[in-house]
Amino acid sequence: MHPALKKLFAGKIILTQEQEELVNGCFKPLSARRNEILVQKGSIARHLYLVVKGCLRIFLTNEDGSEATRFLIFDGSMGTAFPSFILKKPSVASVQSLGPSELLTLSYADRQTLFNKIPGWETMYRQAMELAYIESIQRIESLITMDARARYKILLRDHPEIIQRLPSRIVADYLGISQETLSRLKSKK
Repeated sequence: MHPALKKLFAGKIILTQEQEELVNGCFKPLSARRNEILVQKGSIARHLYLVVKGCLRIFLTNEDGSEATRFLIFDGSMGTAFPSFILKKPSVASVQSLGPSELLTLSYADRQTLFNKIPGWETMYRQAMELAYIESIQRIESLITMDARARYKILLRDHPEIIQRLPSRIVADYLGISQETLSRLKSKK
């Protein structure tokens, strides 16, 4: 089984050799180039992505062409344009690989197979989704109730990899601030 999948399951589910082979067969490797769009706005998200190495960005594009980063997915995490993936409807968001990325993809049908054939998969998946949902709500709340400095401090404390690994324009966008404001916050450490 792929090392990223072993890490994903570690301490959560014990698999038989046959189950490992099933899981491994459901996840397909994909290499993405820097800035490659994996899901285009208006298309249907057909895969869930496990990031082995790299970073994916889920973002919205406004009518004027400006972008708003909704989520960032780093090594060891899974994500996609979920409303599109689950509802099988055109996505309002795009999914982009920010740099060269190694991914494992899981189709909707293969996800259902794992739900049905791997005891504990659905529970593990639900728990991961619950944590992602909580993080999303906390991010939305911070955008509404906190100033730029407070949001930056929380990001620095909880997710320093975002600041360390990504260009300032993406970090500023994720924080909902201008690049100039981000530059001032960084200089006031």
